[in-house]
Amino acid sequence: MSESDVERSHGMHVVHDGSRQAPPLLLVHGSGASGGTWKPMIPTLAAHRHVIRVDLPGCGQSPPAASYDVPDQADRVAALLDGLGLDRVDVAGHSSGGYVATALAERRPDLVGSLALISSGPDMDALLRQPLLLRALLSPPLGPLLWARRSDAVIRRGIGAAAAGPVDIPDELVSGVRAITYRSMRAVLRRNAAYITERGVPERLAALRVPLLVVFGAADPRWRPSSARRYEAVPDARIEMLPGVGHLPVLEAPEATGELLLDFMAAVR
Repeated sequence: MSESDVERSHGMHVVHDGSRQAPPLLLVHGSGASGGTWKPMIPTLAAHRHVIRVDLPGCGQSPPAASYDVPDQADRVAALLDGLGLDRVDVAGHSSGGYVATALAERRPDLVGSLALISSGPDMDALLRQPLLLRALLSPPLGPLLWARRSDAVIRRGIGAAAAGPVDIPDELVSGVRAITYRSMRAVLRRNAAYITERGVPERLAALRVPLLVVFGAADPRWRPSSARRYEAVPDARIEMLPGVGHLPVLEAPEATGELLLDFMAAVR
């Protein structure tokens, strides 16, 4: 595996891992995170793929944007792939990153060869009540004050609340989360909710002809795990449930999740 190559493109911080001659794999993180989410999976994936990680606008090392609408986010990602001269890219999204990946497939089907959604809730009806810490951080009137005073320990607790048990959290992810402003975070959450309220993800994908892998932790505390079965509405979708794993398979079971991605992508090539 080659060393990471970092660039800024179309208003986003972008990290490349693995050989540029290998088949490309785009990784899209979820709300309140950064490309550092994927770091534990990189050794597994970059041994076989040209891995492209983005920090979406307003997240990690990418500056804020005028719009956080999911289709607008997808258009920025499309411009990045066009600039790299890539098409038919395998795309994986974690949590709400799966919505950006889905919108990319909707708007630019020429760019997406396959799609993997990891812990991506299908619609708002599947959302569970969130832990008290996260609700306090994200809700006025205390939210803005608490957000501004977050320590690394609080950030780690907030991320870890989405796991089923103790989990190692990369320093790169902690620093990426620290850079997100309260205003950006609230805007991202509102626009993500609007996207899946307008039309659920399974319904959107059922209208497309893109190979689909869905990975869900069987102990996900954010989205009702049984809701993963709603993706059965997508013809030929492959659904994998990970026992004892929460909302963060990318951190809780990085090797197993990476192998699932590689096996799926090899099967649909």
